[in-house]
Amino acid sequence: MPSEVISMSEPEEATGSERPPLSSRRYVQFGPFQIDQQRQEVTRDGTRLKLQGKVYQILLILLEKPGEVVTREELRMRLWPADTHVNYDANVNTAVNKLRQALGDSSDSPLYIETIPRKGYCLLAHPQLFDKPGSLSQSETSKGTAGESHGSLWVFKFSKSDLWVVLSALGLILAGMLLGAGIMRLWMNHVAPLPAHSLALLLSRYLEQAVL
Repeated sequence: MPSEVISMSEPEEATGSERPPLSSRRYVQFGPFQIDQQRQEVTRDGTRLKLQGKVYQILLILLEKPGEVVTREELRMRLWPADTHVNYDANVNTAVNKLRQALGDSSDSPLYIETIPRKGYCLLAHPQLFDKPGSLSQSETSKGTAGESHGSLWVFKFSKSDLWVVLSALGLILAGMLLGAGIMRLWMNHVAPLPAHSLALLLSRYLEQAVL
């Protein structure tokens, strides 16, 4: 029986309180990443990433509000108790930078986490929830394999039809070369001997005049 998959962000639908909570399913997936919330593990294509503590918590907070701005103040309130005396800005920056590094993301060209100046951060990906590991990955892999096979077949058909065009062009080039060679040979046989023949005729007339 296939596992049920829940999208965290349907267009013009699930927003705010209507969005299903992360706790409704054990696994969360966005892009090539999968999160096992029960074991608090993040993997990428089956390889475990080192995301712990505040870095892991920031990822979950962003996943709760995909496409929305999570303010730095919200991160501070959820990650550090009110009586904690730390440099909140520096700690938030450090944690977000570590998260980006683990995801292979960049602040200059963000794929997953976008910085909103003077406000906070926004998750660009659209996570999906499911109750069995790898369910979504297997489905996407099957679709990708089918798409690749279809693409390969299309390339084969395209190359086969193109072959006739190439062969025709080569035939025309070869015919042109043969025609040029024939014209050259004809010119050499009929036109080239004329200067020698004219020279012999002049020499004959000169000898006749000399004898007379």
